[in-house]
Amino acid sequence: MREIFKFFIKIFTVIIYRPKVIGKENIPKEGNAILCANHVHVWDSVTIIVMLKRKVNVLAKQELFNGSKIGRWFEKVAGIYPVNRESADLGAMKTSLKLMKNKELLLIFPEGTRNGIAKGKKVKKGAVMIAATTQSPIIPIGVQGTFKPFRRVTINIGKPIDYAQYKKETKDKEKMQELANELMEEIIKLRDDEKGRKALSE
Repeated sequence: MREIFKFFIKIFTVIIYRPKVIGKENIPKEGNAILCANHVHVWDSVTIIVMLKRKVNVLAKQELFNGSKIGRWFEKVAGIYPVNRESADLGAMKTSLKLMKNKELLLIFPEGTRNGIAKGKKVKKGAVMIAATTQSPIIPIGVQGTFKPFRRVTINIGKPIDYAQYKKETKDKEKMQELANELMEEIIKLRDDEKGRKALSE
């Protein structure tokens, strides 16, 4: 069911947003990893999910589907896990740790909300904490484009970043925040990369 659903959503996405993916070779064929991208539009997570061959799970705000039956079905099929953005969501953390243990891919937006950096929001440190705790790599992704219909969107995937050396520092909030800020800087570099910008005009 999931693959059929993904197939039809991919057709829609390709027609409407003409996505181009750069750096697919940086996604491991197997094993756990955390994908971290900038958040510009409600459809950027969907675009990343459907344009990659491997199953990608994603943490999304719990208000997105309001707990409806259709919403819960969509979440299950699409691999979406609700998260409470207003508090420390232990459930989301447990889910993330379980996904890493099961050698899966998890997509997280460190901005916490769409265009969070532009709005002056503090970068969330959850992704680097999970990466350090589970010794999982983080793969930064820069999303370029406006997501206006029939205008190209670029997904620029960077090389994995290793956080294994910080396993004993996960309780150091300042260090985790520093690493989160550095990660966001790398994501922004990928977002503003010239290769991606050229692809937008193709």
